[in-house]
Amino acid sequence: MWGSAPWERVADTMADIHERLVDLLEPRLGERWLDVGTGTGAVALRAARAGAEVVGVDLSPVMVETAARLADAEGLVVEFATADAQQLPYDAASFDVVSSAHGVVFAPDHAAASRELARVCRPGGRLGLTAWRSGPDGDAFAQMLAPFQNDPPPGPRPADWGREEHVHELLDEAFALRFVPEVWVQAGESGEEIWRLLTSCSPPFKALADALAPDERERLHDAWVAYYEKRRTDAGIRAPQEYMVILGTRR
Repeated sequence: MWGSAPWERVADTMADIHERLVDLLEPRLGERWLDVGTGTGAVALRAARAGAEVVGVDLSPVMVETAARLADAEGLVVEFATADAQQLPYDAASFDVVSSAHGVVFAPDHAAASRELARVCRPGGRLGLTAWRSGPDGDAFAQMLAPFQNDPPPGPRPADWGREEHVHELLDEAFALRFVPEVWVQAGESGEEIWRLLTSCSPPFKALADALAPDERERLHDAWVAYYEKRRTDAGIRAPQEYMVILGTRR
């Protein structure tokens, strides 16, 4: 699914998240940096620009190919590979920094992914993750989408990474943690423009919309546009979404 649309166009709209994560991780020249769930390489490329020696991994071969192409276009040396966050193909303690911007949260087995993040990070190394948080606007967004989604399978969900207690359960033993709440503002000229962007360039949202019967898709379209038009300002659509930056130092 993740290779079914040009995600890099959506990633560009989330640049503030990627820049904030990299800034908080304070990249240093020559550090070994692993970006897990790299997607089309937004964080990996930023770390490489700062002088880190970067490896980016993702489960989607198409995204990995796109990330490599974008790195080549900038003349950046980044190693990209297809790999599962739940079973990383790297030696223990082989990276100074491990990052993931809204990536590792999609691994079905949170405990396995957490163990791998800890395993590959050296003692004293740094961890940085981002995850969506529930807030008043986030709840409204979830409620808007809920009628069009199947019930989630049993077990942990990506949104659980936005809860501090869940992250403590997963990572406390391996990392000294701190949490930085942030807000990303989704911007666009109209709700219709944001609908067109995500139904053509966001693989999970495109899959959801494409799976609906025509009348259900039209209902989703109308609900989606209405949600965003309620967040119209003089500068266009400005829809805030809360997220958490999870930072850790390897014990």
